[in-house]
Amino acid sequence: MAFENIKMEINMLLEQMHNLPDDPHELHETILEKLNELKAFGQPLPQDLVDLEKKLARDFEGRKGKA
Repeated sequence: MAFENIKMEINMLLEQMHNLPDDPHELHETILEKLNELKAFGQPLPQDLVDLEKKLARDFEGRKGKA
């Protein structure tokens, strides 16, 4: 998959996250997969996506601690 296609998919996923906040865990996992694909291509990771992934991970860890 071309780098530009991956970037487009990530943008679509972010739009989904904005529009469908009822299942952020699945979107978090998908963002992780796409970031890993970018890594596999040796491309730099967009810092805003890296920051978002870290924030989502912290949010999910916080929820686990409250359960």
